[in-house]
Amino acid sequence: MIILRTYLEFVVSRLFGTGVDTFVLWICSHYLFEGYWGVYIVSPVISFEFAVMSNFICSYCWIWKNRISGRCVRDFWVRFFVFNLSSIVAFLVKMLFLLIFEKMFGWGVIWCNFAALLISGLLNYFLADTVVFRKCFVSTKREA
Repeated sequence: MIILRTYLEFVVSRLFGTGVDTFVLWICSHYLFEGYWGVYIVSPVISFEFAVMSNFICSYCWIWKNRISGRCVRDFWVRFFVFNLSSIVAFLVKMLFLLIFEKMFGWGVIWCNFAALLISGLLNYFLADTVVFRKCFVSTKREA
C-alpha cells in the first residue's frame, strides 16, 4: 500500500508540474521571447526546468521526505542535479516513444504524447524511487 500511496503522490505532483510547465511556457512565449527560437526553443526549455524544479521540491519535501536523513544544502543540490538528469532521460524516452507510436499507429501528437507519457512516467518514477531518493544517497559525514 505504501508503494501505491507514493505513486499516487508522484502522479499528483507531476500534474502540478505540468501546470507549472504550461503556465511558465505561456508567460515566456507571450511576454518574454519572440521569434521561432524564443517561442519554440528557449521558452520550452525554461518551462521544462521550472517544472523539474517544482517536481523536485514536491518529491524532496513531500513524497520521499522520510528517506532523506541529514538534510543540508549539499544534499538538496546533489539530488536536484541527479533528478534533473533523470528527468531529461525520461523526457528523451517520451520523445522516442511519441515518435514510435506516430510511425506505428499514425495517431495524432496528443494521443502519442499521452501513450508515451505512460511509459516515461513509469521510468521517471522508477529513477526517482531507486536512484534520486534512495536512502543514504549523499553522505553528509566527512571521512577521515
